[in-house]
Amino acid sequence: MKSLFRNIFLNFLSLLLISKLTLAIVFSDNFVILFWAALCLTLFNLLIKPLFNLLMTPINLLTLGAFRWVINVVVLFLVTIFVPGFKIISFTFNGFSLSGFVVPAVHLTFFWSLVLVSFIVEIISSLFSWLLK
Repeated sequence: MKSLFRNIFLNFLSLLLISKLTLAIVFSDNFVILFWAALCLTLFNLLIKPLFNLLMTPINLLTLGAFRWVINVVVLFLVTIFVPGFKIISFTFNGFSLSGFVVPAVHLTFFWSLVLVSFIVEIISSLFSWLLK
């Protein structure tokens, strides 16, 4: 039970940080919606993700584990379907330059925003869970 609450908190914190860093997550600044999204994400990670991993094991073996990210994107897409008011939208990254290092501006569509958010959620959740151990 303690790990369930910790995972909900970590997903909540991850989604909140991503919404502040990028413009891809929209939850109308209502933290209740963000809590429900974190709860659904945690439950889907505990219930649906293992089932998808089991069903997609042959493809995952062929891609040497890269297909795992597709499963994470599907789980995050399911969260956007089940939680009204929680959306992942397309956005434009304005780019930046620092001492001659230039990152150009890029427009991310809905699919690529979903992939980016899924990737960042996994990184932040893994980092925070590693720090809390």
